[in-house]
Amino acid sequence: MNSEVNDMIINALKEQDEPIERRDLLVFSGVLEIEEFNNALSYLEKRGKIIIERKKVGLPENMGCIAATIVRQGRGFSFAAPEKEDMEDIFIHEKHLKGAMPGDTVMLKKITAGSKGFSAEVDKILEKGTRIVTGTIERPDGKSGKAYVMPDNMYSCHLRIVKGGELKSKAGDKVKAALFYDQKDKRVYARIIKIYGKGDSARVCADAIIDGYGIPVKFPVPVKHEAAMLAAAPITQAEIDKRLDLTDEPIFTIDGADAKDLDDAISVKKLESGWELGVHIADVSHYVTNGSRLDEEARQRGTSVYFADRVIPMLPVELSNGCCSLNAGTRKLTFSCIMKLNEKAELIDYRFEKSIIESKVRGVYSEVNAIIDGTADEQLKEKYSPVYDEIIEAQKLAEILKAKAKRRGELGIETTELRFVLDEQGVCIGVSERERGQAEELIEQFMIMANGAAAVYAKSVGIPFVYRVHEAPDEDKLSALSELAAACGFQTRRIKEGVRQTDLAALIEKAKDTKYAGLISAQVLRTMAKARYDPRPLGHFGLSLEDYCHFTSPIRRYPDTSIHRILSDLVSGVPIDKIKKRYEEFAAESSKLSSDYEIRAVRAERDTEKCYAAEYMRAHLGEVYDGVVSGVTNKGIFVMIPNGIEGFVDLLSIDSAQFIFDGKTTTTDSRSGVSYCIGDEVKIEVAAASVAMGTIDFVLK
Repeated sequence: MNSEVNDMIINALKEQDEPIERRDLLVFSGVLEIEEFNNALSYLEKRGKIIIERKKVGLPENMGCIAATIVRQGRGFSFAAPEKEDMEDIFIHEKHLKGAMPGDTVMLKKITAGSKGFSAEVDKILEKGTRIVTGTIERPDGKSGKAYVMPDNMYSCHLRIVKGGELKSKAGDKVKAALFYDQKDKRVYARIIKIYGKGDSARVCADAIIDGYGIPVKFPVPVKHEAAMLAAAPITQAEIDKRLDLTDEPIFTIDGADAKDLDDAISVKKLESGWELGVHIADVSHYVTNGSRLDEEARQRGTSVYFADRVIPMLPVELSNGCCSLNAGTRKLTFSCIMKLNEKAELIDYRFEKSIIESKVRGVYSEVNAIIDGTADEQLKEKYSPVYDEIIEAQKLAEILKAKAKRRGELGIETTELRFVLDEQGVCIGVSERERGQAEELIEQFMIMANGAAAVYAKSVGIPFVYRVHEAPDEDKLSALSELAAACGFQTRRIKEGVRQTDLAALIEKAKDTKYAGLISAQVLRTMAKARYDPRPLGHFGLSLEDYCHFTSPIRRYPDTSIHRILSDLVSGVPIDKIKKRYEEFAAESSKLSSDYEIRAVRAERDTEKCYAAEYMRAHLGEVYDGVVSGVTNKGIFVMIPNGIEGFVDLLSIDSAQFIFDGKTTTTDSRSGVSYCIGDEVKIEVAAASVAMGTIDFVLK
């Protein structure tokens, strides 16, 4: 589907206050091909982006409609979450559901506001959910009472289990269930089809979450066979002769101590007036060719997915940890981006070459950090002696690149990333925030340079490509950020439509050493559009770069593999017109699938993290911690404790208290005058932790 035509139609409709005739839209949109126009209308209508009625076309909001997802259900009603993030859930009476079930995407009509919130009717089902859910068995009335499934991805939703559909499930079990709609009873029922195990185990919950998101775990036999054959094949002399030989260069990798899929290596040379920076990436596209079984499997996975107790790789381990991994002391096929930078770290020249390397050292972040800060012992210095001078030079270059990124407005948004420690039984026994040192920042800056160069290269010659795009925030979200920042006492006159990256970076910097630092960073992050992949070079707002892509991780990301394939043709001399014909549709499809599967992976990783955090805190019930208020709602406050774990304090349960939320940062008890604001320090006790639901409850001390 041509995304440019879709945008032309949507933009034309945004200029109209009401629906317009189909033939008028064709003229206003500027679409030249009638077939493309009709195909785009059909595509947009199916996805709820437009509505077509009596030959008139309009945006849903201009026709009193809105797209939403059914997220919870009770007896006689359901609630739907609108796609617009700033809208509350909408009530739907069962007689107006039209058979929609939890997980279905629907178009709502007749939206009305009442004293208890919004209500609406289902106009039509846009897309059926899988009708399969994972969740936890509950029996509110005891062992012999009625059984319900509490779905993982739907809050406050109790699904009644049909008689005889329980299998041998017990209360607390993690299960998979199939949904069906009973026309006579007018409600949705569940039938258990799989029992994972006890829901008080984070590992069992992770199994269910992975399955629930449809993430493929096992590789089909033909795919594994193909990978094994490729991994066993030696690098031929003919292949070596075609490549730039860099095996004698002081090239090295830097990764985490437990990493096995090493897909990037670096080299740094000091020149008379600047540096030569080499970023050498595993040549995955040499092994994963277009149309192969490996390629089809990787396309449907989209990305490797990382959990506390496992990694689900995009490629079989024979490739990801074997022939494609840039292990030290072995010859590996690579795709190199070799850049020349002046003394100000400005890119003055670049080239892309198919190459062969031999990494001299398998670097580890913590060890390289010790080299950089001067705390390395003699044994460590000896290990890194083949590249010691290069590391020192790399750090000098990285510092200049970081300063340059800050000046151009790169948003240094810091987010909390947890590290989980598991025992031999897979139970979480330790949690801490992941630390980022100078070595991590060094690699990040070098990868950004290579990614940017690849995007500039593709755009300059006009070939189809998969760009990493991050669009500017919209006016409504900027308004919310401005209100919140003002409530915290910050100057906000520049936080409005047309805001520059430097303005947001300045706000983050001002909040850095205040109690609002985490709040402002989180709100800026929520203000941003979601980064995604697109065949158009729309720019990257967060990095403040006009052109950007993902080139440096083809072992674990399909979009990187995609653009390696395209660039391989370019550097080998394939004519531009042939590249356009070969990859135009491929680039659009890869962008869409890669974006979708990235979202799937992020959600699955987030949900499993909550289960492991709850498993850890379950062993610390009754313990008291100092914490910081990290969020405020009309029901209570979120508190983050020193290890990075966040729990919820239910203020509504406090006797003789009546808290009123100001809608921004603070909730105040109207009776006692006690208030809680984001950034406040509080003391809490761990009251409860549900591994199955991934929730942690605190009470104030």
